Amino acid sequence: MRNSFGRVPASSSRGDRRIAVLADSDTRWKWGALTAHRLAPDHLPTGYLLRGRATPTARQLGEVGVETAAGTGDGTPGPTEVTCAEFLAEIAPGRDRHDVVVLALVGGAVQAVLHGARALWPDPAARPVFVTGYVGVVYEKLADGLLLRHGADLVLANSRHDAGRFRAVYEGVGADPDAVTETALPFLGGAPHVPDAGRARTVVFAVQPSVPESRADRAYLLARAAGHARRHPDRQVSVKLRSRPGEHTTHLEEHPYQRLADRLPGGMPANCRLVYGNMGEVLDGADLLVTVSSTAALESLHRGIPTAVLTDLGIREALGNHHFLGSGCLASWDQLDEGLLPRADPAWLADQGVAPIAGPGAAARNTAAPGAVTAVPEAAADPFDAARARLGDLLGRAQLPPVAPYYTPITAPGYLPGILARHHLAPDGTPLPGAVRPDAGRSPARRWLRAHLREVARGAYRHGVQRVAPVIRRLGEL
Repeated sequence: MRNSFGRVPASSSRGDRRIAVLADSDTRWKWGALTAHRLAPDHLPTGYLLRGRATPTARQLGEVGVETAAGTGDGTPGPTEVTCAEFLAEIAPGRDRHDVVVLALVGGAVQAVLHGARALWPDPAARPVFVTGYVGVVYEKLADGLLLRHGADLVLANSRHDAGRFRAVYEGVGADPDAVTETALPFLGGAPHVPDAGRARTVVFAVQPSVPESRADRAYLLARAAGHARRHPDRQVSVKLRSRPGEHTTHLEEHPYQRLADRLPGGMPANCRLVYGNMGEVLDGADLLVTVSSTAALESLHRGIPTAVLTDLGIREALGNHHFLGSGCLASWDQLDEGLLPRADPAWLADQGVAPIAGPGAAARNTAAPGAVTAVPEAAADPFDAARARLGDLLGRAQLPPVAPYYTPITAPGYLPGILARHHLAPDGTPLPGAVRPDAGRSPARRWLRAHLREVARGAYRHGVQRVAPVIRRLGEL
């Protein structure tokens, strides 16, 4: 596969570091794989996907375009699908040593792996370094998510703003905040935007699976995007979709825009179309990015593209657009229709860990490889320097202390056991009986059959969520 942020070279020496990435959705796979690349540019990560409702399809993984090493010993390249208990068996003492494990998971799954690791290495030992963090803007469940991630050796914060908030949460409960390490979103890159005399010829509307949630609100936003295209026939409006019908992302999408487009009054104008693909490549030709609160806004701002965070449905915590207060990017479709091109506040950008790329000119933009990382000015430090230094220090130690999460049977006796049980772990972090099958994955035919049955089951579940559930709700309102 192709990595749009620079090809990850394969490691050839047997003494090279081994890095595992465990992810549970398409966006977290993107964050985890690219974080591994930023932390260790010369090492090819081994990919694992945590089995669940949001397990990404091959097409979704291909959009990210990150190459991986072979999985669990069968020689098949690409991520290997596992349960939490199976993954713990993969990294257990006596197996091929993993030096670094990047946990690109929801908080509960991170906590389960950390407690599983504590059970594997209850005493100081040569164990993997565990790294975790967030895939984008953190605008909800701050304390809950952070405390579930506590115990990792590195908890990556995507900005100075986040690093301060993370440490404050840990200090507030008396937990060790030293693991919090300031970095940046690993997928910030691409060619700088070159303004075209203050005009926007290509508009990208980056939609989200669950924001807004209601069918009416989503239909409204799509209608406004189509209306913007009709009002500006000289502009191309691209509605950037996260998934195809039947696929799942980090969040459930009960009202896919594809189906809303089929029912749009008057249909979609010729200059308004639905698009898929890597966000970096879509942004290569964008002159204006419009969204409710997608992390794509930060990718756009990094390139210097005018970015609008919509206020049409209000500025509300439930939408996540409150995170952009003070950014200078809040705007409505009415204002965009009248020609507004928002300009972000530099101080807000700096606090959010977004350093706009200096645009050398149109020629440079036209010759840059699509999605390639543009060199930052020499004066700008690499935001991953501190994380690499801390990682190097930990890897240089003969032994590491046992993983020490804040949540234990003493601090959270009514919360932690349920989290671990959902991942088939006992309260002490050991796998429950039957959680790991001794013959799992050995027979190619059995692997194919299990994978096929899982995909059929997921298809039925997704059909229920996107087709059956809305019908039942409508009938219940009669």
